[in-house]
Amino acid sequence: MKRFLLITLASLVTLAGCHSLKKENIQPPTPLAKDFKPTVQVTRLWSSRVGDGAGVSGARLRPAVVDGVLYADSTDGKLVAIDANSGKTLWSKSSSTHGWFGWGDKKRKDALYAGGPAVAGDLLAVGTLDGHVYGVNAKDGSPRWEAELKAEVLTSPVIVGDLTVVRTSDGRVYALDSKTGERRWVYDQGTVPLLSLRGNGQLLAANGVLFFGSDDGKLVALRLDNGSKLWEQKLASGEGRTEIDRLNDVDGAILLDGGTLYGAAYHGNLVAVDGPSGRPLWSRPFSSFGSLAISGNSVIGVNDDSQVWAFDKTGGADMWKNDALKYRWVTGPAVQGDYVVVGDMEGYVHWLQVGDGALAARQRLSKKAIRAQPLVVGDTVYVEDVAGHIGAYRLSAH
Repeated sequence: MKRFLLITLASLVTLAGCHSLKKENIQPPTPLAKDFKPTVQVTRLWSSRVGDGAGVSGARLRPAVVDGVLYADSTDGKLVAIDANSGKTLWSKSSSTHGWFGWGDKKRKDALYAGGPAVAGDLLAVGTLDGHVYGVNAKDGSPRWEAELKAEVLTSPVIVGDLTVVRTSDGRVYALDSKTGERRWVYDQGTVPLLSLRGNGQLLAANGVLFFGSDDGKLVALRLDNGSKLWEQKLASGEGRTEIDRLNDVDGAILLDGGTLYGAAYHGNLVAVDGPSGRPLWSRPFSSFGSLAISGNSVIGVNDDSQVWAFDKTGGADMWKNDALKYRWVTGPAVQGDYVVVGDMEGYVHWLQVGDGALAARQRLSKKAIRAQPLVVGDTVYVEDVAGHIGAYRLSAH
């Protein structure tokens, strides 16, 4: 069983999203410019709170929005549905106070949601720190089924037809029956690194194939129907003198644009891969533990010093770099119209121009760190911090 970078220098790891612990990399956050003048108007539509959020778990809880409803959870057992336009709570369940699913003991870990919700049709699926997965009715939160796995679930499940696919922190991927929760197949990575960053990258399902980044720096493709491996491609070499130097997790989501996959690894590379064959198209050095975003011809990412970069997606050439948020440990980027959106360690949300990376706007959601990648749906971006505060923002001409 692998060990996570959580205990040693825990407060620094928390701020850095399990950033490298080398002394020279532990830097104070870049101060925000006090004379900053926004070039785009940001309106907060509403704000809410879901329990205690991720708390100190290290999970990057991110809401899901489907058909105008926002679904969110927390590690203290809250599961809610919120009107995505107004912020009004539609229903709320608390596993630790209502004995839902037979629970009632606040100390039980199976009440600690950590994977973030996934919703398809009328099914909501969510995982926990104790390796449970629950299927509930998305309309009212009533229980349907439960499954017990062997390790914690730190990322959202993926629901594809009659399968609910879940990744656990021990290197396994499980496909569960979406109606009953029964196990259909299991993919086992076999061995996982002794030391790993806290977290797992989101699963991506497309064209009958499941893609994900592994804890040992690989991009893996599995058949969705039976879990057999189609191919794998290295994103990092895993070389170095120490275990920390050899960390090479792919903790961000893999992106699919047309037939091309894009992924990045910590202490590794940003790589473009042909989806059907796994053949590498181009690669360039870029160390990142967050997800990427695509806008037009640009691939946008945040490196392990918290600098925001844009690259030409056809060949990986530099387009621009923004240093203004260095060491603020910003989230993976999202794209809202003509702007890149990231959150930072002090609860600020920043908008950068897609064209040149210039800072365009800033709002503060709270005083708590934002670790999860913002979620853009239509013309609205939803941002969640580690304490469960959620804000909905929209842009307008300044």
